[in-house]
Amino acid sequence: MRPVIRGRLGAVSAAHPLAVAAGQEMLVAGGTAADAAIAAQAVLCVVMPDACGLGGDMLALVHRPNEAPVAINGTGAAPAGLETVSDDGANSITVPGIVDAWCELAARAGRLPLAQLLKPAMRLASFGMRVSQPLATALNTHNGRLQRGGAHRWSMLDKAAGALVEQPQLASLLERIGADGRGAFYEGSTAAAIARAVQALGGALAESDLASHATVIAKPIETTSGDARLATQPPMTQGVLLNMAVNALSRLGEFPSRLNDHVAIELTEAAFQFRSDIAQGEALLAHDLPVDFTRSANRGGPRAYLHTAGVATADAQGMVVSSLVSVFDDFGSCVYVPELGITLNNRAGGFTTGANAAAPGKRPVHTLAPALLTTAQGPLALATPGADGQVQTLLQVIVAIQREGIDLAKAIARPRWRSENGRLLIEQSHPARESLDALGHRLEPLRDGEVRFGAVVSAGYIDEEPIATADWRRDTCAGVT
Repeated sequence: MRPVIRGRLGAVSAAHPLAVAAGQEMLVAGGTAADAAIAAQAVLCVVMPDACGLGGDMLALVHRPNEAPVAINGTGAAPAGLETVSDDGANSITVPGIVDAWCELAARAGRLPLAQLLKPAMRLASFGMRVSQPLATALNTHNGRLQRGGAHRWSMLDKAAGALVEQPQLASLLERIGADGRGAFYEGSTAAAIARAVQALGGALAESDLASHATVIAKPIETTSGDARLATQPPMTQGVLLNMAVNALSRLGEFPSRLNDHVAIELTEAAFQFRSDIAQGEALLAHDLPVDFTRSANRGGPRAYLHTAGVATADAQGMVVSSLVSVFDDFGSCVYVPELGITLNNRAGGFTTGANAAAPGKRPVHTLAPALLTTAQGPLALATPGADGQVQTLLQVIVAIQREGIDLAKAIARPRWRSENGRLLIEQSHPARESLDALGHRLEPLRDGEVRFGAVVSAGYIDEEPIATADWRRDTCAGVT
């Protein structure tokens, strides 16, 4: 278990130690939680290109004292000329939204120049960064996909763990964005290079799709549970499924604490039946989610995607930011843009059927679900990778805090489960294994810390002090200033 740590200038929790360092650098320089989040996210795009990158997306929730929270939706739409959609390759790409989202977040809630925020990431890309073991494994696993996507010239390809890799094209792109803002990515030679790479492989993404992109600024979906208030991203993300589960949990009232995991699993699987109807947003909260206290319904539903990286930040003025960055699958579509040193997302693979069916200019349902939980102690940012596991992991943390009175560090550290493709994955040390089996859940025990159980980042306020903590799973880390 990693402890909750307390700071004075602010706090950062992120998916990689170097990202935490970048966020701390901005806080020391007088930046806000938004500045720290952007700097940390940019570093993740350099050191974790399997999980996120400038070819992907960013979603954030921003809390400011005495103001309503704001949702920043930095996701993109399918090409206007879309004719075919796939889970991989050139026809799986939506417009990358992260760069414009950085510009919007910096303008609305930042204090430092964008060039300063991107400098730590630019340094790493220019002077080199060490390849982690998870990244080396991903590079090896997806070598064929990357080769097909045109990445045979990528300096990252075929590198073993520990190798020092320079990314000059990415460094140059970050420098241009710092100097010229969104125009350096969505217009001119950069937009032309992206469109050229996609169209060479048969995709529809065009320069005009990039030029017309805009970040969506919206009101979060909020749910009250006891003395706490939960805020999540509105459509087109799956965050509302977490609100549905928390809302239904409140309606159930009191029940034996030994059933907490069983009930949370049942609510998760019931909520995921509405995944294709996410566009209904807050209206979904009116649905009752059925729970049998004596037996698992084994509805199944959640899928098996694993990716994304989280950043949570807080500053001395009370601002708290919860965010996730992603390219969806490992290296996204694996379509590589050599002039920029990036791969592009495969977020169009999130289209399904019904209301979430693919269409030109449409955003698919996103798995990204950062959350803000405001309690009597203060606001907390919570985020985790894991696609369909995100809602489930956050629900378990919230249940531990709200219904069992467990402190934040213990709530994040304790063993987890994950409903996936009709099975209930469960960390082998989970104390409820036998009782869940007896209730009819189809258990698949896995080692503690297995990648599918997520990796929570958290920052915020407890008793008027900025705090941060991080999961012991994966490479998550926290720091304060």
